[in-house]
Amino acid sequence: MNPSTMKTIAKNNRCTWTLAAFLSFFGMNAAFAALPIQHWTQASGAQVYLVESPGIPMLDVQIDFDAGARRDPAPQAGLASVTADMASKGLLARGAEPALDENALSQAWADLGASFGAGAGNDRMSFSLRSLTYPDLLDRAVRLAARQLGEPAFPEAVWLRERARLNAALKEANTRPATLAGRAFAQAVYGGHPYGQEMTEDSLARIGVADMRAFYGGLIAPCRAKVSLVGAVTRAQADALVQTLLSRLPQPAACAPLPVLPEVSPLAAAREQRIPFASAQAQVLIGQPGYRRNDPDFFALTVGNYILGGGGFVSRLTSEVREKRALSYSVYSYFAPGLHAGAFTVGLQTRPDQADAAVRVAREVVAKFVAEGPTEAELKAAKDNLIGGFALRIDSNRKLLDNVANIAWNGLPLNYLDTWTQQVGQVSAAQIKAAFARKLQPERMVTVVLGGTP
Repeated sequence: MNPSTMKTIAKNNRCTWTLAAFLSFFGMNAAFAALPIQHWTQASGAQVYLVESPGIPMLDVQIDFDAGARRDPAPQAGLASVTADMASKGLLARGAEPALDENALSQAWADLGASFGAGAGNDRMSFSLRSLTYPDLLDRAVRLAARQLGEPAFPEAVWLRERARLNAALKEANTRPATLAGRAFAQAVYGGHPYGQEMTEDSLARIGVADMRAFYGGLIAPCRAKVSLVGAVTRAQADALVQTLLSRLPQPAACAPLPVLPEVSPLAAAREQRIPFASAQAQVLIGQPGYRRNDPDFFALTVGNYILGGGGFVSRLTSEVREKRALSYSVYSYFAPGLHAGAFTVGLQTRPDQADAAVRVAREVVAKFVAEGPTEAELKAAKDNLIGGFALRIDSNRKLLDNVANIAWNGLPLNYLDTWTQQVGQVSAAQIKAAFARKLQPERMVTVVLGGTP
């Protein structure tokens, strides 16, 4: 089968799956019963989460490790990110298998009509495989992915090139007001916590390929893997596939727990930064540490934030800041929960001469919402929107895999997707008010205003 034919099949299958999933999830209860998540732990310690989807011959896999930016040594901020990126830049030789440089590796994936990539966020380093499940193709794709996982080359010359490219990108980013405001906000909210560390030219200069190999070798092991699969494979096939995927990684004799990292410290007092910058719009960010992803207030905070600033044109912040006072074109709020308390953030852009008024109104809206909670009308509208839009959260293989991996990573119940709409539907106004009062202290938030005259 030539690559063109395979791409056509894959495209058609994706369309079929997307439509089938979308239609099926309008009948929520029946659809949920058709998507059970199977979970087991292999002898290596790897945890596996599988959703069998036999309708189309395709498989998506995500492998997560506790190797995100929170594990970066402070002087080498960015180590996790560049290590993940460099893991795709070539393979070492092993036995009869020759070394592959980045071009040969890229061509090998293209020949299979499959893809394999890596990236790192704050908490985890993730590897993603997508392949058709025709036996001849899937077996070769899994073996190539196993080789890439187990024997990345981390070539020195490529790293020097990539570091120069990243330095150029950082210099360009440092001219953008949004980047500078976000950096100041993160440092003020997180203090010395790893969530607040930023990759810089100096931190990149301290990273070498030996550091990448040490970081990778210390954290990427089968016993620490959480593997999520969605596609046309049985449990037996998935179990064998995961064993092959992880087979070329070194297995520690004893999989000792990784060091426990400190929690994000709450803010002791309000803090305001005014940063002059020649721009037509002032960047405003207001917030504080929020909550961890496994917090029992998650659903109350999700529904509440939709009402406060997550619901776009129907949110309170938009109504008060944009519609009533024309202080900004857009204004939003969100939580970013992770393994630690990710930030609660209110963000907007405004004319520099309107920044003080916009900050005052945004603060008042947040404080009033924390003190009083939502109205029943706001609550009903938010629930209707969130529940009605749930199908769009899982209307593709990729989105479903994201959800399964999220369940695996955060230790959520296996029936999380089955009960999501029910949990949203049960949230009350009193629960939202109590949850926001527990999590937010409007009198102790960080405010960053970048742009205009200080």
